Amino acid sequence: MIVSLRPPYDITPRILQLVSSVSEKIGAVHAGYLDRSTPQLRKQNQIKTVHSSLQIEGNTLTEGQITAILENKRVLGPVKDIREVKNAIAVYDSLKKLKAASEESFLKAHRQLMDDLIADAGKYRKKGVGIVKGSNVEHVAPPYENVSHLMRNLFRYVKNDPEIALIKSCVFHYEMEFIHPFTDGNGRMGRLWQTVILMEQYPLFGFLPFETLISKDQEAYYSALSQSDRRGKSTPFIEYMLGIIDRSLAEIVGKSRKLNEEERMDYFLTSGHSEFTRKDYMQVFDISSASASRDLRNAVDKGILVKTGDKKTTVYTLKKTGG
Repeated sequence: MIVSLRPPYDITPRILQLVSSVSEKIGAVHAGYLDRSTPQLRKQNQIKTVHSSLQIEGNTLTEGQITAILENKRVLGPVKDIREVKNAIAVYDSLKKLKAASEESFLKAHRQLMDDLIADAGKYRKKGVGIVKGSNVEHVAPPYENVSHLMRNLFRYVKNDPEIALIKSCVFHYEMEFIHPFTDGNGRMGRLWQTVILMEQYPLFGFLPFETLISKDQEAYYSALSQSDRRGKSTPFIEYMLGIIDRSLAEIVGKSRKLNEEERMDYFLTSGHSEFTRKDYMQVFDISSASASRDLRNAVDKGILVKTGDKKTTVYTLKKTGG
């Protein structure tokens, strides 16, 4: 087995406190059946994520325009901005297919994200790059000859290191930004891949638009990156990103409410249940047998479920669609 070289960072009291706080909120999200969103909420959060991540990079389209593009409606705006949105929507639609420890998957996502925007989409840069703000050089990336090696080692860290996903995702995000492996699209790839790493352990991050909080205070985001550059370790950035994740989860928990019948059924079915009994359904939700029976009966009437058997032998299955 190839052992990865762990990138430099410290586990500070602040990081430990944030990991504990985030973990508690993830538990609260699960306890409130909020780890599966409704189709409408998933769509809204996808729009927020795409809008915020691209806004950080200077995209001018509004959430309304992104919604229109998502619904295949014609939108007036800069051709480049529209292409960025279409590419981002396509990538976020395929989030579940991306593999956190796969460099091939990573490059494929970049190719899709930057299609028709840069000539070398999906390929590591072949020239030196730096980040300039005003008249100041903020960051000089490693020589292009080192990029493949550095990225390969970073993916070994993701695959082999026993570090928890919450910290590992932040480390990858920072280190990828430091390496700056592409001629363009590094920022959006860093944020995207942090989501991919988190999703493998916590699927709820597939619809948690933490980019929205980043976009509201971009200076803090870039400041955390700069502080980590100066220290030669990702510690400040880990603290910053865990704080962002904690606040994003707090917003979800703060909006917690009792699920209605439609939301309960949607949650249950998207949790992977395709054949089940009323007892199985009741074990997930704290509801009466009468409420469970009503939910299931209405789902049968709507053509969502198929009922077989009678009384104690009753089994419900998800109705198949298509040919």
